[in-house]
Amino acid sequence: MTSTPSWFPSSSLARRRLLTLAAAAPTAAWWASPALAAGTAPPPASALSLPPLALRQRRLANGLDVISLPTRTGATVSVQLWYRVGGKDDPAGRSGFAHLFEHMMFKRSRHMPNEMFDRLTEDVGGQNNAFTAEDMTGYQNEVPSNHLERLLWAEAERMGNLQVDQANFDSERKVVIEELHERVYADPYGRLFHALPQHCFERQPYQRPVVGNEAELNAATLDDVQQFHAMYYRPDNAVLIVVGDFDPPQLDAWVDRYFGKLVAPQRPIARALATEPVRAKSDRVTVKAPNVPLPAVALAWRGPPASHEDAPALEVAQAILSSGDSSRLNESLVYTTQMAQSAGFVADLYAESGMLAAYAMAASGQSLRKLESALIEQITGLARGVVRFVEMDRVRNQLLTATLMQRQTPQGMAEAIGRAAILLGDARLANQRIARLQAVEPRDVQRVLERHVLKAQRVTVDYVQGPAA
Repeated sequence: MTSTPSWFPSSSLARRRLLTLAAAAPTAAWWASPALAAGTAPPPASALSLPPLALRQRRLANGLDVISLPTRTGATVSVQLWYRVGGKDDPAGRSGFAHLFEHMMFKRSRHMPNEMFDRLTEDVGGQNNAFTAEDMTGYQNEVPSNHLERLLWAEAERMGNLQVDQANFDSERKVVIEELHERVYADPYGRLFHALPQHCFERQPYQRPVVGNEAELNAATLDDVQQFHAMYYRPDNAVLIVVGDFDPPQLDAWVDRYFGKLVAPQRPIARALATEPVRAKSDRVTVKAPNVPLPAVALAWRGPPASHEDAPALEVAQAILSSGDSSRLNESLVYTTQMAQSAGFVADLYAESGMLAAYAMAASGQSLRKLESALIEQITGLARGVVRFVEMDRVRNQLLTATLMQRQTPQGMAEAIGRAAILLGDARLANQRIARLQAVEPRDVQRVLERHVLKAQRVTVDYVQGPAA
């Protein structure tokens, strides 16, 4: 399963209104920046602002964080349970456990048979999904409002009474390994992105692949899996988020009834924490794979955590460099010079650290060193050259529109709340996303690229045809 948030409203008219609203709201004082091309700035306009999400927050005696937001705008409700466990928490030599439990949680519990969770959601016109990331595992559901109580019961039931037995372990381990083959081994460039964090980080557990490692999954025992479940799937390691059409006092009573009786274990939650040293020098490695049609190159730098003040500017930089056909890397490497089949830049920022990466898949006959130089040239051009107003306007509107659309549905709002709670440490910071994006000016984009990329050491990964290690 993967995370597929329902950000987009079903009405095309609503989408057009949101796009118009976002496009009509130039942000902050972009035109005052000396980094902008002369004569391209529009007249000043008011910044876009939205009323804050009126979150209701409380913590149960067993440590469960409960965040709710009544909207009264429809007849559905989103119930999401986010556990503070992700790929970084996999035991040493057992990568893929967090991902495994994303699947295991849909198996039987003491009072629910296999697949009953699907029946409680899909069969009543709702939906369910789940995802695993570096810092979290999220379970996302949306159902008609009159099914809220039974869904709360079901989430509490699988939190407290999941049957972690050999049969379920064996079946879901096979599913996870099949997913690993499909997403990593069968994809011509899957092994490149699978390997990139392992070479970017030296000590932090973010170097572990979230999707897992086949040998380590096969070596795992039922006792390993049961201990992992007992350690992390507990009320004091979870955030329950409810957004939509519900009565707040009734919600509180149901939460107390079904979740309040769960007991948190006495032992503390194990955290795989490590201080990542500053990379002393740049490095170069080669990764081989058996089905590489044309070689590729990737450059990776350590980045800041998601809560860092530079995070919004790095998000804007990522969009300028690689969001859409008119982005700088696509225009230059793919369309103008035709050096690459595809190219991109990602800013993956986690709760405790981050990874910045630029990559390009070579076109026929192109050398990796020329591609590497072209990637650096484009990043340098953005960091030290002229930032055009039109591209700032384009990417800002893209980001603001996505944020606005996310806030149109219970699922989208719950997703934003969950990410703020886990990655930023405070659900209320979901209210600051629009303001933080609008505060980014061209000089901020240039400053963060200079600081975190151009003045930092990197690892270069050459990806070529050959027998996999």
